[in-house]
Amino acid sequence: MDVSSSYLHQTKPIPSPILRPPLHPPPLSVLARVSFSLRPRRRTTSYSFRPSRKTNTCSASSGSDTLVASNRKEDSSKSVVSNKEEAAAEEDEFDLKSWMHKNGLPPCKVVLKEKPSYDKNHRPIHYVAASEDLQAGDVAFSVPNSLVVTLERVLGNENIAELLTTNKLSELACLALYLMYEKKQGKKSFWFPYIRELDRQRGRGQLAVESPLLWTETELAYLTGSPTKHEVMERAEGIKREYNELDTVWFMAGSLFQQYPYDIPTEAFPFEIFKQAFVAVQSCVVHLQKVSLARRFALVPLGPPLLAYRSNCKSMLTAVDGAVQLVVDRPYKAGEPIVVWCGPQPNSKLLLNYGFVDDDNAFDRLVVVGALNTEDPQYQAKRMVAQRNGKLSVQTFHVSVGKEKEAVSDMLPYLRLGYVSDPSEMQSVISSQGPICPVSPCMERAVLGQLADYFETRLAGYPTTLSEDDSMLADFNLDPKKRVATQLVRLEKKMLNACLKATVDLINQLPDNTVSPCPAPYAPILR
Repeated sequence: MDVSSSYLHQTKPIPSPILRPPLHPPPLSVLARVSFSLRPRRRTTSYSFRPSRKTNTCSASSGSDTLVASNRKEDSSKSVVSNKEEAAAEEDEFDLKSWMHKNGLPPCKVVLKEKPSYDKNHRPIHYVAASEDLQAGDVAFSVPNSLVVTLERVLGNENIAELLTTNKLSELACLALYLMYEKKQGKKSFWFPYIRELDRQRGRGQLAVESPLLWTETELAYLTGSPTKHEVMERAEGIKREYNELDTVWFMAGSLFQQYPYDIPTEAFPFEIFKQAFVAVQSCVVHLQKVSLARRFALVPLGPPLLAYRSNCKSMLTAVDGAVQLVVDRPYKAGEPIVVWCGPQPNSKLLLNYGFVDDDNAFDRLVVVGALNTEDPQYQAKRMVAQRNGKLSVQTFHVSVGKEKEAVSDMLPYLRLGYVSDPSEMQSVISSQGPICPVSPCMERAVLGQLADYFETRLAGYPTTLSEDDSMLADFNLDPKKRVATQLVRLEKKMLNACLKATVDLINQLPDNTVSPCPAPYAPILR
């Protein structure tokens, strides 16, 4: 379910809830709550972090909900009790699973349970658990298409969906905008129970941690040294570009245009609210296989984030006739949380998209970018040789966890090519058909020396050592955002250290350790 390919290249993260409804319906805490007028002009907005009820009375806070008290002091305790009872009744009325059963969800083998949030000011998080003992191959649930949100529902036209998502906007931007408009209707919206559940989740991952896209600058500093920090900034810029194109969706989606003819998106929803909505949708969207373009990305009640992701799981949500179902890949005891596969995503993407890091992620990887020196007089000849061997003049190398030695071996022929300077040697390289083999101990030492320096430089870019990371992770009270960031950088350092060790081992195998490094006027560039 890798959704990263759907974004345009993606200011400041906002650590607050996500969308908001108008002032008159009971507000939710995550999707944008905006006050609208039916005039095509700039709207005024107000923001709320917790559910509240419109009234003339003062308010008192209790847990994660704002409870309303009467103006009369003697009635205040009764009002608080009354509101608690009313909140409990509303909880039952808009229970997600009950709503789904009323609207076509067939009997299933799961229940909704909850676990506390790391922040006592946040509501507990719901998750899907087995309602009975399950065996591998059992269908846990089957959600009918009528309860699944896709671009087909938002746009109603396959051609428009293709036009929008191919040229300017990601599927996530369209889905986020649709839910923002739906939330405006409050309880009148068919999707109110589902949006209410997304509000409760707040786009949080398995540790109740939001995507780094919503972190503060101080929190982003936890990622210092990691390329993920730059990826977060790029993604945020991309979301801003998508926000600037939202009016395109509104004009082209007839249903939205007709229902909200004066609520132009960029006037109705501030960027910060759209960004939060985008991140919420990003944390729960499912990438369905073997379906039309307009159904490819889907929001499935009972799906993520109620389902936890795990890299070593093989179970995934799949489209079947008229529904999206989940077949479990392992036995479950009643009450155990059900997990699904998140696709072959490295931990950097898991953190960026879903707010968690998987220590057992077999798909984790680092990126090393090499580039031939464009000032080299023999650049064009080297470029031709590189292409002949399946490489580019600017080549991305993937270092997969557990395969660091193989990754180093894959880089060496490309780097050796950059070190060839003698024209006669270059002619010999051009006439050969395979990758560039070691030419001399001198050149090989230079190539390996550059590679070792590169890995050492990357490791020096982190403000902490591996042992310091281990000590921090042993602290039970460590801030959850710092915990997931530390998990990420620790795993990156382990891969870089493994690459450095593989490189140093090759240096130690050279026949003569006294040979001075060869000059390299046009050495390749590593970044």
